Amino acid sequence: MSNDPQNQKFKKWLDILQQESWQLELIISGFAIYGLFMVIDPIEAAGFEAENDQNWYRILITQGLLVSWYILTTNLIVHVILRGLWIGAIGLRYVSGDIEYDKLKYSPKFNKHLQKRVGSFDNYVATLEKYCSIIFAVTFLLVFYLLGLLLISFMFAVIAQWRENDRIPDWVGDWIAIPLMIFLGFGTFLTFIDFITQGWLKRKKWTSTFYYPFYWVFKYLTLSFLYRPMVYNFLDTKFGKRLSFIIVPLYIGLTILAGTGFSTSNYLDNDINSNAYIANNQNYVESLEGQDDFVDRASIPAKVIVHPFLNVFVEYGSSVEDDVFYFNKGLKPEKDLRGIYSTFSSGTVDWSERNPGLKKYIKTIEDMYTLSIDSTDFKPSFVLTENRQKQLGFETFLDLKEIPRGKHTLRVARKDHRKDSVYVRTIINIPFWYYPSN
Repeated sequence: MSNDPQNQKFKKWLDILQQESWQLELIISGFAIYGLFMVIDPIEAAGFEAENDQNWYRILITQGLLVSWYILTTNLIVHVILRGLWIGAIGLRYVSGDIEYDKLKYSPKFNKHLQKRVGSFDNYVATLEKYCSIIFAVTFLLVFYLLGLLLISFMFAVIAQWRENDRIPDWVGDWIAIPLMIFLGFGTFLTFIDFITQGWLKRKKWTSTFYYPFYWVFKYLTLSFLYRPMVYNFLDTKFGKRLSFIIVPLYIGLTILAGTGFSTSNYLDNDINSNAYIANNQNYVESLEGQDDFVDRASIPAKVIVHPFLNVFVEYGSSVEDDVFYFNKGLKPEKDLRGIYSTFSSGTVDWSERNPGLKKYIKTIEDMYTLSIDSTDFKPSFVLTENRQKQLGFETFLDLKEIPRGKHTLRVARKDHRKDSVYVRTIINIPFWYYPSN
């Protein structure tokens, strides 16, 4: 069969497909919902890992995936519910036909009101069909919108990092990066205005003249060239325009609703960090439930220590290496390898090339950190390691033979700097009880 849109057979085939599309919609929705519930845990785990590593690129990607998950899941579940209602309505119509208001024997007032507001049963079925089809199409449009927003955000982040890179000449940042940032910012603003006004910038002759270059570039940056026909077909009806005005505020409202909670105390909170009076489970290895539960800055084995030593794990933070270079300038390499790299580029270095400076690197970190139990200070002897959650960090053991039985607080602190001023800041305080077994 010809795929020519003007071909009558092709048009009839599309009409038949349009009428039978509900079956495909239900099949796709069912499989999609099942698959979505299977992938939510890995997405959340990847997001927690990215936040723990402070990897902003992965955070951006995982947050985009998470928002897409909520959009797809919510819309598809609503679609399946409405389709089920529609199928039930079709079956009921086969049994009893249209609504016969006279047989209900209501008063004239209610009879008139119901005929006006409820109408015929066929209108109800048609309305359900319209909403089901629109929701299914809008679901994937919203995901594409979000994907376009993520691509723009990613470009902003890349250009900003590019400008701050010491290896890039200043003139490149001033004459290329800044103009690109201004162009992207202004183009993003115009694209957003055109989106929320449903194409107002394309209607006026004076606005379309200067908006067209931005539109031409951003149709590729946002991937809108893939789904523009669906958008324009959606907006050329009154129903589509009304729904587009409702759907964005609706999702904003749902986001606000999802962020609401209930507090039972003015002083207590489940998310309070560990200190001398609070024990957060993320600082005790025995309380971590699995691979997806990460250590918060530092950890010890348990709340109750029965051995004459204390194992301490200190998480490697993203700002640690900058401080290492500040306190030991001889360790700073000529070429900074941090950031995005490819296995096919020079971004990876053989371990034997890094190894000679590793001893000095660890020694500098040991000089930066101070571990204290109450008022007793310990100079750590660190080894580089990974915990069972695959978090990179430093591990040491503290001798508790001089520590009395009872409650104590482990303080993890390290040297930091603000401009040329050096100071010691507390990373975390972790309470524990020491009751040796012998």
